[in-house]
Amino acid sequence: MKKLSVPLIVAAAVLAAGVVRMTSAQEKAAKAGKLIYVSSDSATYKETTPGVTQAVVWGDPGTGAHATFSKFKPAYEAGMHTHTNDVWIVVLKGAYLYKDAAGEKRVGPGEFLRVPGGHRHWSGGDKTDGALFYEEGAGKFDSVPAK
Repeated sequence: MKKLSVPLIVAAAVLAAGVVRMTSAQEKAAKAGKLIYVSSDSATYKETTPGVTQAVVWGDPGTGAHATFSKFKPAYEAGMHTHTNDVWIVVLKGAYLYKDAAGEKRVGPGEFLRVPGGHRHWSGGDKTDGALFYEEGAGKFDSVPAK
């Protein structure tokens, strides 16, 4: 199987970032092979935990593979945790703050981060701007507090 380069993955994720949960009319258009476009600015976000909102792009983060637009409020802190499955992130606005045993990263607009399943880390949003990012997961999304 041919491996995809990170720039190709980032480009694909950014292109996908224009799509949100489909309405029944959009589902019909998709089945008919028609283009569907919706801006992340017009997505309907729902709070998933205090300080975090998400708009489902495709799939279902509660049960399996999925993609979402996710927002962290300014200064949001998720604490140390892991995810069962890999998570891929492309930041669109603000900055996604990331820390692990190797150090800290400030992931800004146009930048990509892959967090392997089971990897212990801390994440949060920029103190002033928070973060808006496109996120994909290979399986159900979870956040398991680290011990």
